[in-house]
Amino acid sequence: MDANPVIVEVTRGGMVESRHRAAIAVTDAQGRIAFSLGDIDRLIYPRSAIKPMQALALIESGAADRFGLGAAEIALACASHAGERRHVETVVAWLDKIGLAESDLECGAHAPADPVSARELAAAGRAPGPAHNNCSGKHAGFLTVARHLGHPTAGYIKFEHPVQQMVLGTLEQLAGCDLGAAPRGIDGCGIPVYGMPLGNLAMAAAQLADPRALPEKRVAAVGRVLDAMAAEPVMIAGSRRFATRVAEAVGKRALVKGGAEGVYIAILREAGLGAALKIDDGAARAAELVVGALLRKFDAIGPFEAARLKDVLDPTITNWAGREIGRLRIDADARI
Repeated sequence: MDANPVIVEVTRGGMVESRHRAAIAVTDAQGRIAFSLGDIDRLIYPRSAIKPMQALALIESGAADRFGLGAAEIALACASHAGERRHVETVVAWLDKIGLAESDLECGAHAPADPVSARELAAAGRAPGPAHNNCSGKHAGFLTVARHLGHPTAGYIKFEHPVQQMVLGTLEQLAGCDLGAAPRGIDGCGIPVYGMPLGNLAMAAAQLADPRALPEKRVAAVGRVLDAMAAEPVMIAGSRRFATRVAEAVGKRALVKGGAEGVYIAILREAGLGAALKIDDGAARAAELVVGALLRKFDAIGPFEAARLKDVLDPTITNWAGREIGRLRIDADARI
C-alpha cells in the first residue's frame, strides 16, 4: 500500500524532528474533487467529525421542537466539548427537560478536557460523571430522539437501536455510500463507527455546506444545525479550543469539526465545499494545522481572521520555561 505524503513537519532548532503523513479530500456536494492529496479511497473511521450529521435526526424527527431545544443544545449535540461548567450544566438541564437524568447517559465518564474545569472539579472533591464526557451532548440528542419517537432509552448506543439505524441512514445518504457491509467498530463513547472512504466523508461535509439538492426538510435541518454551531461556538469545543476559535473568527462562512485519531472535516459554506482529512498517525496537532491551511486555501480565512488565529495557524513549540524551541509547518511540497 502506497504511503500517504508527508503534509506536516515539526522542527526543533534548524532540523525537522518529526513528520506527519496524511490524506486530504475536498469535494463539492456531488462528490467532484476540488483538491486532494494521498489515498482518499482508503477507509477511515470518521469518529466525532460526523457529529453535525448525526445531529440532523434531532431536528428532522421533530424532537428538538417538541422539547424546546435552542441553539445551545443543538450545538452541544454536535460537540466534542471540554467539560466546562456551561457544557455540563446544559447537558444536565437538557436531560431534565426530557424526563431523564445523567445516569441515563451510556457514554461513560472522564475528566474534563479543559484543565481549569478539571482542577475545579478535583478541588471540590467531585468525581467526573457522564455529563463531563466530551460526547454527552451527542448522547443527550440520541436520548431526545428516542423519547420523542417512543423508542427505548436503555441501549440507545447499540447498532440495532432505531435511533442508531436512523443516524446510519442519514450518514449513508449524505456520503453517497452503502455502509451496511463496512468495517464496524465502537467509538470511545460507545456508539458504532463505520469505515468509509475519506472522499465520501468530504462529500458528506460538502452536502452540509451546499444542501440545495437535499429534500426540503433536510435543507432546513442542515441550516438549523450549522446556524446553531455558528451562534454557540463555545458549545462545539470549548473556550480555548481550535474548533471554537475558528467558529468565533469565521462565523457562518465555515465550520470545522474534529474527531479522534487525527480526523477533521471542514464545512466551507461560502465556497459550497466540504473537506475531510486523516492524519496517518492520529496526531491532533497536525490535523489542526492542515485544517487551518485548507481554510486559507479556500478563502474561508482572510487576513483579519488569520491575525486573530495566528497562534493556531502558525503554531510554535515551547519548552517548559515558555521559550520557543520549534514550529509546526506545512511541508513545502504539499501544495496547500
